[in-house]
Amino acid sequence: CRAQFGPVDKLVCAAGKLQMGTAAELTTEQWRQTFAVNTEGVWFSCQQVLDEMQQRRKGAIVVVSSNAATTPRASMSAYAASKAAVTQFARCLALEMAEFGVRVNIVSPGSTDTPMQRAMWTQGSSAQTVINGSLEQYRLGIPLRKIASPLEIAQGVVFLLSDQASHITLHDLRIDGGATLDY
Repeated sequence: CRAQFGPVDKLVCAAGKLQMGTAAELTTEQWRQTFAVNTEGVWFSCQQVLDEMQQRRKGAIVVVSSNAATTPRASMSAYAASKAAVTQFARCLALEMAEFGVRVNIVSPGSTDTPMQRAMWTQGSSAQTVINGSLEQYRLGIPLRKIASPLEIAQGVVFLLSDQASHITLHDLRIDGGATLDY
């Protein structure tokens, strides 16, 4: 593939597996699968391009995490823990790669209109519950009063990959309508 398309200058690691359930309910297999997709997959993808980015002293990596990495969510312990791990991995990677001119940033979406989000709405939640917040779930609402579109998330990723962000590294761009209150 590289012979046909050339070296990899930009990498986006965007994968998400949401396994709902309390910490007591989750099986070892569910926990491991969540980490395999959300954390190990990012590490493996990055490993495939780091050497050549270092040698060329050029590159940009964006890791898509989640605002759940910093804001606890009931019945989402595996997802939140895996996204916290991948966020910290990206920060460490950013420090390691900076001397080579390679930028590493994070995009942390909040609730976004995706099949994964819609599946949550069939399990007793709804878009309006997410927007308004829920005292029962200890969940803040979304101050902008809307669910994000995938395009809004993609625009943040594209910006961080672009030359317009040439002096930005180690940044966590939260695109969540204010849901984390900038926590």
